[in-house]
Amino acid sequence: MEINKIGSGGFMNPDKIVEELNIKSGMIVADFGCGAGYFTIPIAKKIKNSGKIYAIDVLNESLENVLSKAKLYDLLNVKTVRANIEMIGGSKIDNASVDLVILANILFQCNDHNSVLTEAKRILKDSGSIVIIDWIPKKVPLGPKYEHCLSEENIKKLSIKNGLKVVKKIDTGNQHYGMVLKVF
Repeated sequence: MEINKIGSGGFMNPDKIVEELNIKSGMIVADFGCGAGYFTIPIAKKIKNSGKIYAIDVLNESLENVLSKAKLYDLLNVKTVRANIEMIGGSKIDNASVDLVILANILFQCNDHNSVLTEAKRILKDSGSIVIIDWIPKKVPLGPKYEHCLSEENIKKLSIKNGLKVVKKIDTGNQHYGMVLKVF
């Protein structure tokens, strides 16, 4: 397994992470739990208007925020989708239609991790990848409660259960871990 060091050891930098993921113009990407567009906007810039990024969230406010930012940068390739990613078919995206699915800081908020990974895998093309970035479980004031966080080991076990394997770890700073998964 390849390990890449891209951060300075501090808090994650979405532009550096996006660069590390070899995202190219024309790709189709889904950002599950996009929030304010922390990854959506840098990815949209990278894939250009020949690609598309689905910014998926359950909150209308988050989607409105992402659309405002996309307009500000004149990004026409951002499609917002209000959806429940904890349901099979919940993302409203066609089967095997996406090159990359991003799950950044979302799993600790979900009740059904298995369904989230199943939904991500459902929309993934055969050659596609899933990127998981989440909080390192720590008992510190920064980040979510320790008991809500999933360790890297738990993610690896969950991935195997869903027919996925870790092919690369990425450096996402000292508060998060990151990994790229592929279908095996």
